[in-house]
Amino acid sequence: MAHKINQIAISGGKGGVGKSTIAILMANDFLRKGKKVILCDCDVECPNDYLLLGEKLKDPVEKIYAKFPKLNKKKCKKCGLCAKTCQQHAIFQVPGKYPLFIKDLCSGCGACWIVCPNKAIETKKEEIGKIYLNEISNLKSQISNLKSQISNLKSQISNFWLITGVAKIGLEETGPVVAKVKEFALNFAKKIKANYLLFDTAPGTHCPTITALMDCNLVFAVTEPTPMGAYDLNLILSLCKKLKLKTKIILNLANLGDKTKIEKIAKKYKIKIEKEIPWSKQILKAYSKGRLLDFKLNLI
Repeated sequence: MAHKINQIAISGGKGGVGKSTIAILMANDFLRKGKKVILCDCDVECPNDYLLLGEKLKDPVEKIYAKFPKLNKKKCKKCGLCAKTCQQHAIFQVPGKYPLFIKDLCSGCGACWIVCPNKAIETKKEEIGKIYLNEISNLKSQISNLKSQISNLKSQISNFWLITGVAKIGLEETGPVVAKVKEFALNFAKKIKANYLLFDTAPGTHCPTITALMDCNLVFAVTEPTPMGAYDLNLILSLCKKLKLKTKIILNLANLGDKTKIEKIAKKYKIKIEKEIPWSKQILKAYSKGRLLDFKLNLI
């Protein structure tokens, strides 16, 4: 029987609602229950899980490359088929002139060089990102607070890993980086037989977020009781519905605003608010010191 890996995404349409904090606290919740956990930071443009865990990114375990188009003018007949095919509008062509490739818009999908009848579009390989792997140990912090549970702590060493994806600075289309980071994370999870693989996605509903959400067993949509929080919650729930993903809501900072709009949206999508987390000075202190693993919060 194949080993089952539960893939859970922690997402949200709005940035700054505590998505990464919830992801780490959820990982810690599973860890304290004796599970083997991998947290994968898929917010590749601005990853911060390693900071919240008090870690550093040192040597990457893998570099991510992509192919980009390069025109061979000797073979090009200026037919314009490549420009018509590109869904990213990354190819500009004036009739009768050679096509121009706009690299910032290119996703490296390969459609242009596949459809070119004259094989005039060649490829060049470029680095677009890096993957880092940190083995996290919460032994020291837990010994100071939980001396009576030493026997349980021993089983938790080497049960928590952080995988961080980092896109090359200035890269416009980061979806391919997220895809490679997810692929690495899933292969690593199979290798160590992890119980849970958590994906901390980028905020929003764009391609990198969609890539991170795909194939997950469950999505936790994190929001806050504000008008903007409600607006963006509606967007992420709509996206998850289209992707046919099972979704639950976590309301962070639940005691600081009016949650009426959040409750209306939850009712609209027939999704319950799984957890309401009030503002906490203790969480704030742990957050600011990179010591979130010291904080216990039952999320599952």
